[in-house]
Amino acid sequence: MKIAVWDTYVKRNNGIVMHFDILVPDFIKDRSIVFKFGEDYLSNKSFKVETIASDKCILCHIEQGTPEIINDIKIKGYSIIEIENCQE
Repeated sequence: MKIAVWDTYVKRNNGIVMHFDILVPDFIKDRSIVFKFGEDYLSNKSFKVETIASDKCILCHIEQGTPEIINDIKIKGYSIIEIENCQE
């Protein structure tokens, strides 16, 4: 499965910036769907964050999904790769 990687930055309530990728099937082009997936991911965090902004969530590239990512997408519709400051 080809996946689209959306490079995303969101500021936490303490000022630290989170960096994570939202991974979706490559046929999803609607930013509002990608943002919804990002908001769903963020809703499970124990800390508060700002809303995802369109200039802070951009399509980065398309790649082949790993089995783990493909499984996540089949279950939830998306997958997340946490890069920086995503944990408490």
